[in-house]
Amino acid sequence: MDRTLRLFGLMDSLRRRRQPVTAQALAKEHRVSQRTVYRDIQMLQKLGAPIGGEAGLGYVLRPGFFVPPLMFSVEELDAVVLGARWVEQLPDKELAAAATNALAKLGVAIPGELAERIADTGLWPVARASDPSTEPLLKLVRRAMREERGLSIQYKDRAGAISQRVVLPVQLAYFEARQVFAAWCCTRSAFRHFQLERVLHAELTEQRFHERRVELARQWFEEFEADFAQGKSDREMP
Repeated sequence: MDRTLRLFGLMDSLRRRRQPVTAQALAKEHRVSQRTVYRDIQMLQKLGAPIGGEAGLGYVLRPGFFVPPLMFSVEELDAVVLGARWVEQLPDKELAAAATNALAKLGVAIPGELAERIADTGLWPVARASDPSTEPLLKLVRRAMREERGLSIQYKDRAGAISQRVVLPVQLAYFEARQVFAAWCCTRSAFRHFQLERVLHAELTEQRFHERRVELARQWFEEFEADFAQGKSDREMP
């Protein structure tokens, strides 16, 4: 792993914890040696990170590093925390971990009286359990969208028919108990919607989007709105 990314990862790990964490625990979390953790901690300290503790006792990050204080109204903070807590419950573990890290960063970037509300706003999302087997595919769809690359998928439609397609994902929707992505289907030369639990196999291709994803997403949304107005919003759900 690139050292810069590893240093940022260590900072995120320290932000998440209020109590000292040992080098052994950090080494296990980041899949590196304890010696590497010691060196990285020393580097962060030299760069000005207020990390207290020492080898054998554990390390802790003092508040107020990197980010100046942010001001939120109580309602704004409640909204941000509620949204992040919902993401933490998704079957997409990568996004869930990112939400946890984001809350930890927020906790050290806002005044203390507001930071205390992050631990317990009294608001918690209640979601039905999603199929955890879709997690690898969620990550793959998000990567295809981010890199603007096509996906080759084997798909089973509602009638049970199986087809092989190359699609260009433009939007990914997280419903309570399932996930659906909208994509330009190169096989049908049209936008289609695909439920993740019906994707039997998927792999990233070298095919690039013929237009930027944001432009394809805009075209999809205009078409979706027109279909919705005519009561046809579900007509392209395979």
